[in-house]
Parts: sequence; structure tokens; C-alpha cells
Amino acid sequence: MLKSVKARTPRSAGSSFAIVASRYNAAYVNAMVRAAREQLRNAGAKVRVVRVPGAFEIPAAAAKLAQGGRYAAIICLGVIFQGQTSHAQHIGWGVTHALAQIQVLHKLPVIHGVFVFEKEKHARVRCLNPQHNRGTEAAQTALAMARVMFRLR
Repeated sequence: MLKSVKARTPRSAGSSFAIVASRYNAAYVNAMVRAAREQLRNAGAKVRVVRVPGAFEIPAAAAKLAQGGRYAAIICLGVIFQGQTSHAQHIGWGVTHALAQIQVLHKLPVIHGVFVFEKEKHARVRCLNPQHNRGTEAAQTALAMARVMFRLR
């Protein structure tokens, strides 16, 4: 069952967050970026958005941003549609594996918001519908993880 995203605005004044988002499938990704950016700004955070051509390129930019140590968390957003071959699954698995490695290597929350959808209607619900927007959810997770990591210092 699809859960609604609850409106929450935890404070994170002064913290910086990065969003790495693909340009591919722009209508869906742009909606998630807008929602994530709004959630972070409402929390008082600074936000940098970096755009890359497609989902497969997201980990390279995330890894580069993680090296600097300037961000409390990095949010990665992309949309992949399943076609008639297994290509989308391979891209999704590769991105997932790379983001997990970056997170552990840099001890930095890397929020995985790269989705593989079988149907466009699923993307519309999870990206364009404010009640279920996964960009909002990713930003809330980033804020929560930034607090956890701060407490662990």
C-alpha cells in the first residue's frame, strides 16, 4: 500500500544539503527536486542542486560532492522506466550499489531516490502527486539522517 508523505518540517538551520538529479525523464525528476528543495528550505537548510544527464551518472557526482565534507547529506533523484530489456534493472542495481558504497566510504547519508518504474502511472503518483512525492520523503530522510549523524559525532 502506498503511504502518504506527512508534512513535517524539522529544523536544520545552517546545514547544507546537496541534491543530485538526472535530467532524463525531467517532468518526474523535476517535480521531486522541487519538493525536496522546498522541504529542505522550509527546514532552514542551504541547498545545492547538481544536474547530470541520466540516473547512471548520479553516483559519480554524488561521490565528488561527498569528498568535500561540506554537506550534511546528499539526496539522489532519478526516474528509470522499465522497457522490454533488462537494461533498466542493470542501471538501477548499479546506481543502488554505487550509492551504498559512497555512503559507507564517506560516512555520509546518501539518500536513494532513484526509482525504476514499470508503468508511467506509478511515476505520476510518486513524483507528481504532492501527497506521495518521493522528493519530499527523500528530503525528510536526509534531515533525519543528518541529525542522527550529528549525534553520533
